Amino acid sequence: MADDEAMIRAGVRAILASDPDIEVVAEAADGREAVEAVRKHRPDMALLDIRMPKMDGLSAAAEIRRIAPEVGVIILTTFGEDEYIARALGDGASGFLLKSGDPRELIAGIHAVAAGAAFLSPQVAQRVIAELARGSGGGKLSRAATARTKIDKLTDREREVLALVGAGCSNAEIAKRLHVVEGTVKAYVSAILTRLEVRNRVQAAIIAYEAGLVTDDES
Repeated sequence: MADDEAMIRAGVRAILASDPDIEVVAEAADGREAVEAVRKHRPDMALLDIRMPKMDGLSAAAEIRRIAPEVGVIILTTFGEDEYIARALGDGASGFLLKSGDPRELIAGIHAVAAGAAFLSPQVAQRVIAELARGSGGGKLSRAATARTKIDKLTDREREVLALVGAGCSNAEIAKRLHVVEGTVKAYVSAILTRLEVRNRVQAAIIAYEAGLVTDDES
């Protein structure tokens, strides 16, 4: 985990220590240290603040995704500006959490990302959905048409999996719903990301929403 404030790191560590399934293998006070820690320890995930010296958390997230794409990246920050959210998700982060949120969200987010799902704090999720719904006329229709063109590349089963990804389901939950093994779901998700030319499940979920795959019952 990386944060330039020692007191914040101590607080986050205390929260994570309450879950026996989570182990902090390294701490960093800036983005460069975070990248080097990931290079050295190859953790399951990296928990990053945004505003840090030497290299900010968003740049660190992009570099981590480049050198270790198997590592999940979660942004934990005070700043929930749309610009930061868009850049984080665009650079491949699988989670975006606010420090003002419930500590249980942090634990839930880590478990969700570890299980192969994406996780946004409720406040961030609302803003993402609002952004998807914003606009009218050609712009909104154009995004929907583009999304539908992208999902035309998918098989019927892949579209079914994508709809469940868009609804926020983990690989285990999708496997249970579709009555297949989790390894099969992982293979489907990997193929979907490649076909849609996106970096992670959050970006895939956005396409699912824009294409109209996610129903009210699923979400």
